[in-house]
Amino acid sequence: MKLEQQLKALALRNQQVLQDCLAHQDSIHPPLQQAMLYSLLNGGKRIRPVLVYLACDFCGGSAEQADLPAAAIEMVHSYSLVHDDLPAMDNDELRRGKPTCHIAFDEATAILAGDALLTSAFELLSQPGDRYQPAQQLAMIQCLSRAAGERGMVQGQAFDLSHVGKPLSLEALQQMHALKTGALITAALELGALAANSKKPEQLTALRQFGQHIGLAFQVKDDLLDIEADTDTLGKPSGSDLARNKPTYPALLGLEPCKALLEQLLHQAEAALKPLGADRARPLLQLADYIVRRSY
Repeated sequence: MKLEQQLKALALRNQQVLQDCLAHQDSIHPPLQQAMLYSLLNGGKRIRPVLVYLACDFCGGSAEQADLPAAAIEMVHSYSLVHDDLPAMDNDELRRGKPTCHIAFDEATAILAGDALLTSAFELLSQPGDRYQPAQQLAMIQCLSRAAGERGMVQGQAFDLSHVGKPLSLEALQQMHALKTGALITAALELGALAANSKKPEQLTALRQFGQHIGLAFQVKDDLLDIEADTDTLGKPSGSDLARNKPTYPALLGLEPCKALLEQLLHQAEAALKPLGADRARPLLQLADYIVRRSY
């Protein structure tokens, strides 16, 4: 299957699992659920859940084993976008080509929808069943909570907001994005391995190294697209980082060095996985190339 077809198929599978998880729940306040679904099912590249599926397959697991952690990580990612867009954070009015959650509903509903998506992710991973052993579930919960919280994404976002308009060294910028962006991307790969119940430490080590490289590449590419792509293509305001004077790779390094860095990170990502088998690694390597070459 070609990469484009595989991405579409896995994104649609993830979409269906997410809808099944939330759409049939009873609610005494339907606008909350509507805001959750609006933010969760509103398109997007679905890179993180796709990484869960591909890593699970890489470790010998099935799509069924990857379904719940893939849904959980997309819930966490969607919650982070809802909160990032709030007036107290980035104050954005457009996401994925549509009004952001607090614009489509209201600020309080957006805050609560984000809270509900975050907690729903862990409810999903902890539900009883025979798909996973209890130790697997605990490991997945720990992995996702570490990547999403104070030791990962939230710390990176806090550091980012506190350094708007302030100069950063390359090392500090990399540390920030290793937390803000890279932690959740690496967690997606770890979740795939955990869902497959991989017993090979070298697989998890290789996936973590791969995740660190593509996580940084993802952010460098995002920073470039903020400058080079237009709002219609991005589905969110272009030039917003520049307008807010946020620390970015192009601002620190320049455009051409950023493009060279992307190629370097792609080669490093390939080197992390190839020792475990080029054929088995091909889907993940194709996705890494997509992350570097994408136009939005």
